[in-house]
Amino acid sequence: MADPRNAAAFQALEAGQSPEALFVTCSDSRVVPALITGARPGELFELRTAGNVVPPYPAAGLGGRVDGPMSEAATIEYAVCVLGVRDIVVCGHSHCGAVGALVRREDLSAVPAVRDWLEHSVAPDDALRSLAATSPDVSEAVQTHVLAQVERLRAYPCVRERVADGSLTLHAWYYEVHTGTVSAHRPQDTGRPSFSPL
Repeated sequence: MADPRNAAAFQALEAGQSPEALFVTCSDSRVVPALITGARPGELFELRTAGNVVPPYPAAGLGGRVDGPMSEAATIEYAVCVLGVRDIVVCGHSHCGAVGALVRREDLSAVPAVRDWLEHSVAPDDALRSLAATSPDVSEAVQTHVLAQVERLRAYPCVRERVADGSLTLHAWYYEVHTGTVSAHRPQDTGRPSFSPL
């Protein structure tokens, strides 16, 4: 039951939502967007997928219908086109099972839906697949993966248009589940992901 002291705040939510950001992150239970950001109800629109994957924008098939994952694309389009979010954050996290499975080339035959999701969503030539699991937290692999998902977002027509007109900003974050530290990508010319604490 909701705390009665918050009744007015909850009642205000019935008028609708106007979140400031779309927060794309992993389904992992250790990643709690409201805790990470300090957001209150109505401030974040969330998309949670295994491995914080942003699938490729679905191509139009026969009869103009789209082929491929649609729920994720629908969430992104709704956030950008209908809700008018000003920011999209893609937030990966340390100790990510999905990214770890990819870089360790684990046998996922016992979980075929997970295997197929990752195979469909992470291209065979993706830079992530060439990395080694150099640490238990797979930080370099996760950060590389987050940047790839941000780039994939740029291919969504609605995102591309809003970024081009300056009304939408994309962000890449990395969350350490073992410390609570959140780092943001800071572009550099090193050829490696460069994340520093917010």
